[in-house]
Parts: sequence; structure tokens; C-alpha cells
Amino acid sequence: MKIAFIGLGNMGGPMAANLAAAGHDVQGFDPAAPTPDGVTAAQDATAAVKEADVAITMLPNGAILRDVASAVLPAMRRGSVLLDCSTVDVESARAVAEMGADRGIAVLDAPVSGGTGGAAAGTLTFMVGGPEDAFATAKPLFDVMGAKAVHCGPSGSGQAAKICNNMILGITMIATCEAFALADRLGLDRQALYDVASTSSGQSWSLTTYCPAPGIGPKTPADNDYRPGFAADLMLKDLRLAQQAADASGADTPLGRAARDLYEAFVEREDGKGRDFSAMLTRFTRGD
Repeated sequence: MKIAFIGLGNMGGPMAANLAAAGHDVQGFDPAAPTPDGVTAAQDATAAVKEADVAITMLPNGAILRDVASAVLPAMRRGSVLLDCSTVDVESARAVAEMGADRGIAVLDAPVSGGTGGAAAGTLTFMVGGPEDAFATAKPLFDVMGAKAVHCGPSGSGQAAKICNNMILGITMIATCEAFALADRLGLDRQALYDVASTSSGQSWSLTTYCPAPGIGPKTPADNDYRPGFAADLMLKDLRLAQQAADASGADTPLGRAARDLYEAFVEREDGKGRDFSAMLTRFTRGD
């Protein structure tokens, strides 16, 4: 396919490179990030999308997505697909989908899970909202960039799935960190806690795959001085999006709100900025 890729940062760059390596004709644009090997640099975003079958965006937030969509949709041909892989608010995703529909362009919201490692390895999970025929068009690209793509429903459903999933992740990571901190205070060996909880009712992805305690379980960012695989700053962004959606829909999410507040304190008033989100453990063990 002819592909435009807008946003070539830590996530977008490897994703675009994987598409080019798979034989697709990829034109990329980013005002700051370098153009990866195999990708042709476009003069600007509008130039990149003119001949594209699929235009992919990986952008920081909903406001920027709306601005970019306003610029590129008029330049895209009818029948093409705008595939947004950013994590943004549900309202922005639905607004861009309406903008595309008015011009005969299908829009998919397809945020990802898997971090920079998954982007480089091509093992991301895509949560996709939008028309089923557009999902079918983009499926070969998902197969290159990721290990799994789930069609979650109409426009906005991909973003809804992402923020619900990451609200679970944020909450369970905090619970895991609290449990290790409590174990320390009670004189319980961390390995013993892991051996029990990982094979019983306390088991979770946060414990067995991404353990926040160094030297326990599989190798994780905790074993690399909490250099981020998934930064605490990004977890805070997702938890804020979840609470924004909860407030807008009238959902009662007290644990999601508490998780947001804890990550907000950790990132903005403590030492969490720029560290992995599992470094939350150090917040509870500081001074031990």
C-alpha cells in the first residue's frame, strides 16, 4: 500500500520503519523527529497524504489530532482511510471520524498497547474503533505493526477500550506496589510474596509480567533503575483521560480517580517524572 505516516517519534518511528521493511511505500512527516530508514521524508503532512491509501497518525493529544486532521483530510482522496494510533479523548476521536465521513474518508481510532519495545518488535496490540470495512483495509498493516488487532465497535470504541484497560493497569500496579511495601514492613520476603501471589488469587499482569520489585520475576524496568518502558507520565495521561470520560458519562470510578490522584502526585510533586510507571513502588517504600 501507499502509506502516509505522520508522527515519527518514539512510537511512530519504529512502526513506520516496520511498514517500510515489509514492502509498503511509506512517506513520513514529523516536524522534529528524524525520518526512519526506508521511509521517504515528505515536505509536510498534507504532501504525505495526497496519494496515500492509508494515512496513519501517532500524535500527543486530541487537540493536535484535530488540528492535523483538519489539515490533511481535505488533501486525502475519497475512499482512503485515516488510521489514528494516538491515545486521545473519546470526544476527539469521534469528532475526527465525523470530519472524515463528511469527505468520504473512513477514520479508525486505533490506540496501541505494548510501548516502545512493542513498536520496535512489531508486537503491539491495537484497539480499534470505526467502520468494519476500513478495519479490513487496515488489517494487513496491523499484522505488520502488531501481534493483535481487536475491532471494538464504532468510532471512539478503540479509545474507550484503551482507557478502560489502562485504568485497570494503573489500579493493579498501585495495588501490587502497596502489597510489596506492606510485605517489607511485615518482614515477608519479596520472593515469597511473589511465589504465593503469582500462583494464587493475587495474580495479575502487573505482578507476573511487569513486577515493580527489582530482581523478582521476569526482567522488567525495575531491573534497569526504572528506566521507562511505559512512563509514569503516560500512565497519568491515560488515567486523566479515563476520568474525563467517567465524568462525561456519569460513571462512578472511585479507584480510577484515586489512581489518577496518586500518579499525579508521583509525577508532578515527587520524583516520578521520566521514570517507569512501576517506580510507584519507591513511593511506598521511601524511607524503609
